[in-house]
Amino acid sequence: MQDYIDLFINSFSDYWNYLVKEITTPSWTNYFYWLVGLSLLVFTLEIIKPWRKDQKVLRRDFWLDLFYLFFNFFLFSLVGYNSISNVAVAAFNDGLKSIGIENLVAIELGSLPVWSQLLIMFIIADFIQWNIHRLLHRVPRLWEFHKVHHSIKEMGFAAQFRFHFMETIIYKSLQYIPLAMLGFGIEQFFIVHMLSVFIGHLNHANLNWDYGPLKYVINNPKMHLWHHARDLPADHKYGVNYGLSLSIWDYLFGTAHVPYHDAHLELGFHGDEHYPDSFGKQLVEPFKK
Repeated sequence: MQDYIDLFINSFSDYWNYLVKEITTPSWTNYFYWLVGLSLLVFTLEIIKPWRKDQKVLRRDFWLDLFYLFFNFFLFSLVGYNSISNVAVAAFNDGLKSIGIENLVAIELGSLPVWSQLLIMFIIADFIQWNIHRLLHRVPRLWEFHKVHHSIKEMGFAAQFRFHFMETIIYKSLQYIPLAMLGFGIEQFFIVHMLSVFIGHLNHANLNWDYGPLKYVINNPKMHLWHHARDLPADHKYGVNYGLSLSIWDYLFGTAHVPYHDAHLELGFHGDEHYPDSFGKQLVEPFKK
């Protein structure tokens, strides 16, 4: 037990040191500056060629979403997720060893070329996330947390990160075992992670894009806008277009819905006029239900 306590406490200082290094030491594998760089790039695209031309550059809730971006990408890990997850993974692995299992790796991919490892992880991780995203809409308890994200009324790049911190715990917990069975860790592969962030920024941005024929494979702003529509089609009462980076899953499993393109589609969910509009109240709201 003492080992777990020490791991929990040391995780705070370890993550703080990591965060300081990220900010003070720019590099090509630096999460902080890639996040800032990609955000500025997509924000610039929004300014140069906006889809909703009457939407203000500093749109409704711009600063709220920007705070969510840095809170969920960095601060939440510092506050507790990093420490909790380190202890949980250590306890999980110790539990496996107690029954004679050294690890969960069922398929060894380490011998494959790096590019193919990255591609396989990108596809598998996105499919897992697609399924988790469906659960967030279909399970009432989880939907209460996901409502934070769907309280968005105007789209912009930073809206991608307006989500309740419990979603981080849900996504990473459900991802851990299937990725571990393939020899992948949740925190691995910088390139895949930043590519997902970039696509997510674009999907939520004020941009009129769908990538032509590639729209059936890659998620895009025109398609994802319908995921945030306030009024859902009658045959998809829980939601549509669950894809995060890839749209192919929605086309394969019948949850794709892009009937037409409407820059001014009403966003949100029924009853959102009573939903809290501040960071603190939004974090507390799901626990009240």
